[in-house]
Amino acid sequence: MGALHNLMDGFGAAFTPLNLFWVAVGVVIGTLIGILPGLGPPATLAILLPLTTSLPPATGLILMAGIYHGAKFAGSTTAILLNIPTEPSSVVLCIDGHPLARQGRAGPAMGMSAISGFAASTFGVIALTFAAPWVAELAVDFGPPEYAALMAFALLLVIMMAGESPLRGFISMGLGLLLSTVGVDIFSGQQRFTFGSTGLSDGIEFITLSVGLFAVGEVLVNVETAMGRPLFTVPSKLRELLPSRADLVRSRSAIAQGSVLGFVVGALPGGGSTVASFLSYTLAKRTSRTPERFGKGAIEGVAAPEAANNSESGGAMIPLLSLGLPGTASTAVMLAALLLYGLQPGPLLFTQHPEIGWPVIASLYIGNMALLILNLPMIPVWVKILKIPYWVLYPAILVLAVVGVYSVRSSMLDVYMLAGFGLVGYVFRKLGIPAAPMLMAFVLGPMAENAVRQSLVLSGNDPLIFVERPIAATVLGIALLVVLVILLTGRRRRPPAPRAAAPEPAHQTTGTP
Repeated sequence: MGALHNLMDGFGAAFTPLNLFWVAVGVVIGTLIGILPGLGPPATLAILLPLTTSLPPATGLILMAGIYHGAKFAGSTTAILLNIPTEPSSVVLCIDGHPLARQGRAGPAMGMSAISGFAASTFGVIALTFAAPWVAELAVDFGPPEYAALMAFALLLVIMMAGESPLRGFISMGLGLLLSTVGVDIFSGQQRFTFGSTGLSDGIEFITLSVGLFAVGEVLVNVETAMGRPLFTVPSKLRELLPSRADLVRSRSAIAQGSVLGFVVGALPGGGSTVASFLSYTLAKRTSRTPERFGKGAIEGVAAPEAANNSESGGAMIPLLSLGLPGTASTAVMLAALLLYGLQPGPLLFTQHPEIGWPVIASLYIGNMALLILNLPMIPVWVKILKIPYWVLYPAILVLAVVGVYSVRSSMLDVYMLAGFGLVGYVFRKLGIPAAPMLMAFVLGPMAENAVRQSLVLSGNDPLIFVERPIAATVLGIALLVVLVILLTGRRRRPPAPRAAAPEPAHQTTGTP
């Protein structure tokens, strides 16, 4: 009961008028800035770090929580409405969120995103309060071999996003892994696949690849088929702009799975919301009774990744506050804020500075609650974007994409690559090759490479290190089991080949008895 009592004290401190004002300001600022491609939660927090550190410690950290949640919601808005993933964790939302928008269900998709995120954030706060010591011990046991096994498992699941054609998924994943190697090798310092260009020495920006594949590719495909017909149907009734009772019932298991999985993955330093949302989506698809609906506008395909995305916030606070280890870029900025305040994250933070630690935990819940209150009534306003004629909307999307990509590094090379990846996205759509595996492999590739190479350095190039450690061996065993299940279920579901029709006798003619 001590933890619950401390949490109630944290809520009491967080619910003061000053703190409530700044969390509302953070939600609004995060939502507005997060819409622009290239400015996700980490960049937004870094830009506004001087503002937060000028406030009292608890108030400044509560403001950062509001900005963090606001920017996350903005990422889901652009992913669902415009098929623009402004951050890696929003990629999975494009798979089913944008098809729902094209079916006239943008409102329910956005409402489900907010509701599932709120429910998962509530779970994350409760789990953070009571399960922090146990999960912190699990996080400490995770070394490079365990992360290598986890990344191998994640890359295996990437292929499953291809649906009925694993070969096309493998091709897309292979291209993503290849693109992730561009830049300077952090182990040897040698440049790889830069072709002498200094602009590629830092690698390819995620926002350039994602906006090109999804947004520009989507525009190119739709422009050639639009010909004046409306691309989106927007319902006029308010009740049709929110999730129905059937949507909520259908998504309850996806929300529960995503909440638990997101919290556990978020607690692992380096896990992050990208891995959490991706694994949650894959699990929801594999456990669904109608997996064929995924990728075509399944409401569970929005609920599962968004639940993991928000539950991850609570999990990510465990290594930050308990161990002083930032697991994501956003928590790294929060760590910088704590250090600027003169606070040392660690086990003693909650005992020496309870007036800081517990309000920060409570602020995660308050930030998401403020997000729900402020943005659910705004759903009809956001959905009106779809009423804009396509000849106005699509040039605006292209301008937004170019400005967002150029603002990251002020490089025209990124703009040229944006056009090139847009053509790749167009060709992928024509050939039926999914773009999501390519983007997810691009994100997971460097993590997998670093974990594998660090493991081999630790073992003196002995690959047995991946099976000698219990957690790594367990994860790899689960991965092999998943492969066997996929192969067996794939053979059972494969329809039998149609029999060739028997040729008609030569003496018979049509219409003759």
